[in-house]
Amino acid sequence: MTSFPAATTAAIEIPDLPDRARMRRETGARLRSAMAERGVDAAILLLNNNVVYATGANWPLGDAGLAHVERPVAVVTADDEWPHLFLPFRAGAAAESELPADHLHPPVYLEFDEGVADFGRTLTELVRPGTTVAVDEFTGAMLRARDRLFPGTVPVDAATVLGPAKLIKTPDELSCIRKACRITEEAIVDVQASLAPGVRQIDLSASFVRRAFELGATATMLDAIWQVMPDSKADGVWTTHGDLALPLLTTERELKAGDVLWTDVSITYNGYCSDFGRTWIVGQDPVPRQQAQYQQWRHILEAVLAQIRPGATAGQLARAATEAAGGQRPWLPHFYISHGIGVSAAEMPMIGTDLGAEFDDNFVLRPGMVLVLEPVVWEDGTGGYRSEEIVVVTDGGWMPLTDYTYAPYGD
Repeated sequence: MTSFPAATTAAIEIPDLPDRARMRRETGARLRSAMAERGVDAAILLLNNNVVYATGANWPLGDAGLAHVERPVAVVTADDEWPHLFLPFRAGAAAESELPADHLHPPVYLEFDEGVADFGRTLTELVRPGTTVAVDEFTGAMLRARDRLFPGTVPVDAATVLGPAKLIKTPDELSCIRKACRITEEAIVDVQASLAPGVRQIDLSASFVRRAFELGATATMLDAIWQVMPDSKADGVWTTHGDLALPLLTTERELKAGDVLWTDVSITYNGYCSDFGRTWIVGQDPVPRQQAQYQQWRHILEAVLAQIRPGATAGQLARAATEAAGGQRPWLPHFYISHGIGVSAAEMPMIGTDLGAEFDDNFVLRPGMVLVLEPVVWEDGTGGYRSEEIVVVTDGGWMPLTDYTYAPYGD
């Protein structure tokens, strides 16, 4: 157990395991409501995370080289409870038994002119001509055929629909996220136990992926990161922003005693992501300066947690973190003090980005929003400290979705 600050009152009741059918109904209703609010009659979705959200389908990710050719596609219409799913393969698609047979379709190949032409003919049967259509991504072939695909209308960006729909998580979505986190943390126990001089970064990745899939993971969302941090910024790799580089690819590098690792891993369960981050030291305990960094990180985390409640703004969280860090922003310039999580490992709300303070001050927290908090504390000569915690906003404040030790720095 962590010595995480105690959660505030009015916790959300989260089922141990999600009711997939209920989750699909509720997320589908949220999506259609967001479409109605923005006058969108149909949404055509190509991005993997958006298809997962719209259909409830999830599948093991295949060869990255096929990701854009053999991709799932969803078509959602405002007046139909069921989305249409165009799936390259049926095996592994958990939504297959939940969608009506007439809403399951053969694959479409939208990278090719011929594939777009075929899809266009199907689209005329699903979407009335001249209606407002939202699209999340265009292939080159779709752009070439845009006037034929969408006669009499200009498609709008589907992010304006999907973004608001995803912000508030249902209890079953929270169950998926929490289960993904539990799988991750249980797999991480074995990885951390194997940490020793001479172990390679890729050995840690192999151990984690094998154990995570044994425990029920659906997919890995990113290549596991076990980044060895330099003692000082000057010793690190060059970056365009002049600050620390993160993340760097895992290699066959053998770890050495005293190496400071910043970890970052993510898997999915039923299409929903985990996010795990800790700082480890190879083969020894932290020295006093490193221990002080961890205590500073805890101070920043607790300052941010004290602000989390319905009605608070993202700007309040960013300012609380900065004040607790003595006036310095305690996050990397190309990242954030906090981001959301769901069918993507990082989704809105993103707090402390180059969207600016005005954006943060106008973003109001509501119950059901999920935040991944990831302050960074850096002092040259130590390798720095970074960890992540996931919380959900409740009616009375917040409650944690993660629960893992801070060893070797603390419980």
